[in-house]
Amino acid sequence: MNYLHTYWQKYKTLFLLSVACVACEAGCDLLQPRLMSRLIDWGAAVGDLPTVLRFGALMLGVTALGALFAMSRNLTASYASQGFGADLRHDLFAKIQSLSVSDMDRFEGGSLVTRMTNDITQLQNFINGMMRVFFKAPVMCAGSIVMAATLNVRTAYIIVPVVILVGFVIAVSMRMTYPRFARVQRALDRLNTSMREYLAGIRLVKAFRRFKEEEHRFASANDSLTDVTVKAGRVLAVLSPCMALGVNLGLAAMLLLGARWVGSGDMRVGEIVAFVTYMTQLLSSLGHVSNVLNMFVRVKTSHERIGEVFGADETVGVAFLPPGRQECRPYSSCAENSVLLFDAVGFSYPGSTGQAALEGIGFSLEKGETLGVIGPTGSGKSTLAALLMRFYEVSQGKLYIHGTVSIVPQTAMLFTGTVKENLLWGNENATVGQIEQAAKAAQAHDFIAAMPEGYDTMIGQGGVNLSGGQKQRISIARALLREPEILILDDCTSALDSLTEAKVRKALRDISTDMACVTITQRVSAAMACDKILVLENGRQAGFGPHGALMESCPVYRDIYMSQIGKGAA
Repeated sequence: MNYLHTYWQKYKTLFLLSVACVACEAGCDLLQPRLMSRLIDWGAAVGDLPTVLRFGALMLGVTALGALFAMSRNLTASYASQGFGADLRHDLFAKIQSLSVSDMDRFEGGSLVTRMTNDITQLQNFINGMMRVFFKAPVMCAGSIVMAATLNVRTAYIIVPVVILVGFVIAVSMRMTYPRFARVQRALDRLNTSMREYLAGIRLVKAFRRFKEEEHRFASANDSLTDVTVKAGRVLAVLSPCMALGVNLGLAAMLLLGARWVGSGDMRVGEIVAFVTYMTQLLSSLGHVSNVLNMFVRVKTSHERIGEVFGADETVGVAFLPPGRQECRPYSSCAENSVLLFDAVGFSYPGSTGQAALEGIGFSLEKGETLGVIGPTGSGKSTLAALLMRFYEVSQGKLYIHGTVSIVPQTAMLFTGTVKENLLWGNENATVGQIEQAAKAAQAHDFIAAMPEGYDTMIGQGGVNLSGGQKQRISIARALLREPEILILDDCTSALDSLTEAKVRKALRDISTDMACVTITQRVSAAMACDKILVLENGRQAGFGPHGALMESCPVYRDIYMSQIGKGAA
């Protein structure tokens, strides 16, 4: 996606207006030394006061006109650059929401934060500077050279070597700085990722007292950023002095040779003064050019990084759909009441070189049925939930889903806001009665009602002011507000006691006779309460059927049962 083309079409008029103002302002600045040379040579040198006053008034008028153009380009540049930054942040955020989970894994959270903030700021500042200063710098450079060369043909002997020297320095700098600043942005990604992981796991760090290790990890990323930034800065540290040296050598040569030329009558004093002014303007403009090159190499890297996100594929079938719910494709190869069919499904994570996460999974689920998914750690239970939500597409076989899907994730995630606002994520149009009904089914209504402000109680970031069990019950209520055909419970009752969990499961059966429920669990007691049980081992289907049949036919399930409940109960 050429995102810059889109914004160019929107802000083209402002950009062109700003460029026109900059060009006119530069023209006014370049005209001043020429007028000053006329004032000196035609007025002051011969004692012609009217000529001095006429050119002096003309210089004041040109200065006022240049100031008017400067104010105009500042206003247009600020409006265009701020609008560009706001639009780009909005569109990039929308694009990130549509990315597949595999792309999210590839970019990493810290890198996406850097692209949303630092990289966009780089582009925004560059556009603002380009419309205000950067475009003026090359115009002033070229204009100063042309105006100085046209003062007197002899000035070309000085101008040409200066231009060649400065051009060589700029070319070398461009070639050396770009790869270095690309490494700077990558180092900044690592620093942001390190800080983001620390903040996300700060409680775990405190619990295990891993402060020194985290400090060392952050220091390593910080030192790496410092090192690559210093290496990039070394090139820029040489650029400006070399350009200043070239221009000042030209000035020294002009003063040395100009004295002889004035003495021989080949050049006038006003032309010498104008030449020195043009060279001063050239030096100032080259300083701006140095800043342009400094920012350009950063902006080029940022532009490519943002373009990577815009160029990523959107999630198949679920781009821009609300979280927790998807429109899923119907199928006709099963019974009319069926809502879910796995047909020899296999899946491998993108970039994985090891064993497939799932292989040869095949089963079906009908309306109103409950399915328990159980297996040892790493058997593929959460991967199966991700496929049901179509966070990933299957690698082999076919997956058919009929209806809408809602999930209660393994880790309860709540957002800053009231309890009611968090529940409305499930259905923003839900009534008070529907909210309370869902909360009662999730066994959350009583503790919510006991809070000082009830459903209007504020929840801290991540639900820090709630217990684990309270967060899980609010998550379940939020999913129920979707009124889905398929509800996925991804080991989401781990913080609930057995009695509360039993009440939740009974309420789920009562709330809808048509809703199919997939319970991913490590508790055999939870799986036993389901109509069917899918047993996974090392990504393969070890068994499928009711509890009694699996106890006879599936050694894996039987071992899990014995380890949790015991031979006496069996």
